[in-house]
Amino acid sequence: GRHPKAFLLLFLFAFTPAAMARGAWIAGAAALGAGVAVGFLLGRARPAASSKDEARSSVTDLIGNTPLIRINSLSDATGCEIYGKAEFMNPGGSIKDRVALQIVREALASGDLGPGGTVFEGTAGSTGVSLSLVTAALGCKCHVVLPDDAAIEKAELLQAYGASVERVRPVSISHRDHFVNIARRKAESTEGGFFSNQFENLANFRAHLKTGEEIYTQTGGRVDAFVAAAGTGGTIAGISSYLKSRLSSVRVFLIDPPGSSLYNRVKRGVMYTKVEAEGKRLKNPFDTITEGIGINRLTRNFTEGEHLIDEAFQGTDAEAVEMARWLVREDGLFVGSSSAMNCVGALKAARALGPGHTIVTILCDGGQRHLSKFHSRAYLKKMNLSPRDCATLDYVN
Repeated sequence: GRHPKAFLLLFLFAFTPAAMARGAWIAGAAALGAGVAVGFLLGRARPAASSKDEARSSVTDLIGNTPLIRINSLSDATGCEIYGKAEFMNPGGSIKDRVALQIVREALASGDLGPGGTVFEGTAGSTGVSLSLVTAALGCKCHVVLPDDAAIEKAELLQAYGASVERVRPVSISHRDHFVNIARRKAESTEGGFFSNQFENLANFRAHLKTGEEIYTQTGGRVDAFVAAAGTGGTIAGISSYLKSRLSSVRVFLIDPPGSSLYNRVKRGVMYTKVEAEGKRLKNPFDTITEGIGINRLTRNFTEGEHLIDEAFQGTDAEAVEMARWLVREDGLFVGSSSAMNCVGALKAARALGPGHTIVTILCDGGQRHLSKFHSRAYLKKMNLSPRDCATLDYVN
């Protein structure tokens, strides 16, 4: 019934006057039978409407199930299959949509957050944007405290989503006026307030068990390595936990930006950097222009998957800047700073493993929310990081 034209043509051929005149009744009947069979099989073979074609009841239904994209330039250069999970295709534009949805849904279910309540978070930007979207969709409000050195686009996005925004100077997490600590105090002092606590709330980790499941399914269970940087630690812990529960041979690599202590934690079991040992830490929490990754303490989310990390690499700001330019020029991928650093890590992993391996990393967000810093040539020049627009991948050590 789904292919009437094919059926009709076969029917007419079977019962043309010429065929009947030649007494081809048997051939005609056979052709008719074939027509019925072909029409039936073609109808059965046509795929049912994809769930992607169905109407959704809320914007939150669009979160997750993001595509896996082959990064052609890196794959072809290394002989590996290198894929990026396109988290910038979430409705809020980043992987943090998954975390925000999991946190808010769990809080509403437990009663920690009431209908119409206010979610508080301290964030460098992306989690706040995602929380603003999710709370609006689920009938709640959002207040975000962020460091004033975060890209201005993120603050503007937060306000556009209807969140109340408070920008504060960046200080150490041990300082009472660190943006996370301010958000916690405000939640405690506000009636109906809830501190989402993305660094320590294991809903973050749980959200990425699903991300890991998606990667496993999309690769047909053929993953040799997973590579990611860590900020809260939820992404690398959750994805690694799922993948290692299904694939005992998969290797997990951490890529760590300048100033972060996680590389030393994985390699040497201690949380310190050379800068800290020499007492030369700068005023910023991390000595890097990348945002949302790198940390100098152990979070609950990171420790959930720490034992699953097999190896660690250090990345530099210069490598991330050049990688971002490389990806947009060679692959048409316009990504943010953490995505670029993840791709630096994927390239390092490919070189360490050798050709023939399948490697997956995360494209956390797009470059649109990094225009004033990471993708600003004026800003990069000021930071002595002017891109060289390299013709080869030799810029990654």
